[in-house]
Amino acid sequence: MPPIRGLFETHLTVRDLDRSIAFYRDVVGLTLAHRVPERDAAFLWIGGAGKGMLGLWSIGTSPLAQRLHFSVEVALDDLLAAPARLRTAGVTPRDGDEPVVIGWMPAASVFFDDPDGHSVELITMLPDPPRPDVAWMPYTRWLQTRR
Repeated sequence: MPPIRGLFETHLTVRDLDRSIAFYRDVVGLTLAHRVPERDAAFLWIGGAGKGMLGLWSIGTSPLAQRLHFSVEVALDDLLAAPARLRTAGVTPRDGDEPVVIGWMPAASVFFDDPDGHSVELITMLPDPPRPDVAWMPYTRWLQTRR
């Protein structure tokens, strides 16, 4: 097998395709790449055309729902601004008004839910050494405890 260079696409099922396209375009900032009306699906670019893709597939009024998770990489400055920007767009960040740090990576993240309850994570890898002893802490506290 050739060496894997990265994840190119992921797919989600959604109840209302138009609502989800608007959310991922207007709130998350992805670009609509292509819509397939006959399949009730849409594809959005992640990181620019040809870099990565999110596929959205309508399940209509089906009572079945599965909550999935995916993460997209952003710059640190954008991550720090994300909680306020999300709130302005009517979206509540799950961990309050600042990113949280996952110490073993280490990475800073902001988590929020899309209109179908899928978990979306904005993530930035940090230049610090990994700290497996730190499970989860607010970013400002991480800065205070840097070694």
